[in-house]
Amino acid sequence: MSTQDTHLHIDGVSKYFDDVQALKDVDLKIERGSFVCLLGPSGCGKTTLLRIIAGFENASAGRLMLDGTDISKMPPHKRGFGMVFQSLALFPHMTVAKNIAYGLKLRKVSGAEQRNRVEELLNVIELPDIADRPVSALSGGQRQRVAIARALAIQPPLFLLDEPLSALDAKLRDNMQIELRQLQQKFGVTTILVTHDQHEAMMLADELVVLKDGAVRQAAAPSVVYQNPADSFVADFLGAANLVDAGLYKDGEVNLFGKVTKVAADVPNGTRMQAAIRAEHVHLHPAKSDAAGPIGTIDFMRDLGPSMELIIALQGERLRVRCPNVDCQGLEIGSKVTVSIDQTHLSLFKAE
Repeated sequence: MSTQDTHLHIDGVSKYFDDVQALKDVDLKIERGSFVCLLGPSGCGKTTLLRIIAGFENASAGRLMLDGTDISKMPPHKRGFGMVFQSLALFPHMTVAKNIAYGLKLRKVSGAEQRNRVEELLNVIELPDIADRPVSALSGGQRQRVAIARALAIQPPLFLLDEPLSALDAKLRDNMQIELRQLQQKFGVTTILVTHDQHEAMMLADELVVLKDGAVRQAAAPSVVYQNPADSFVADFLGAANLVDAGLYKDGEVNLFGKVTKVAADVPNGTRMQAAIRAEHVHLHPAKSDAAGPIGTIDFMRDLGPSMELIIALQGERLRVRCPNVDCQGLEIGSKVTVSIDQTHLSLFKAE
């Protein structure tokens, strides 16, 4: 990434709470107009990082550079960022229009300009007729849209979101994810979203930042993180991956389920390795006496609609497999199957 494309540079940021280190030397360059998702398990530091970007927390070390200017000590209200949090923090005693215009009013924008901006945003979020409605009368999805409109009304340089969709039911959440991405693309605003939902992150992000224990484990496009995870934690956290013992590494080869597998791994001979195999890259065939691959037993099956998910007991491992329904005809719990693995999608790591 060239320097001129970098909108926000999180430059070596660390954070301590007393003796606990919540963030460890986080260094990220966020492109202008991109949608970045901070993803990781509870306690990984993603919300702490967002609060430091917002200005609600100060970093213990490192700095924040916005368009080349150090904003590390700048108070939140002077940063001018748009923010939507899980609680939404709408004002229940105000109308929708007054909620959306609140930030503009604080900035002493004229009444006519406020009204025009509110009207524009209500049309964008496809709720043109609710300007005078009290917030308390809105549905959950409508409140989400109003909160997003309020944050975007001030035309912020950064748009920060902390799990704003987590309280919605599954269908509404899916719809709101689509709307949020479309709004972000329409306004072209640099957006940073905190989530623990892998599906949400994969769907929304231009760049995924996966954190664990306060450190960035991988930052890349969703397809790169999914297909080429940096380590076994990333592989296991994102999507349905199987982590299996691959034996000792020697001269570019490991032994996976009794078969010699050639891999590209720059590690010393004798290193114990672990393989990550996505569930959709494990293929099953009816077992035959002259089977070319290892034979396992189906322990579990469930119908996911367009596909089936199976658990295969194989040489002391339990492999999760996903395959199209049409490929699973005739299989049942207890069936013997020959297992083959797509070598082009195999990831190999030093065993943790």
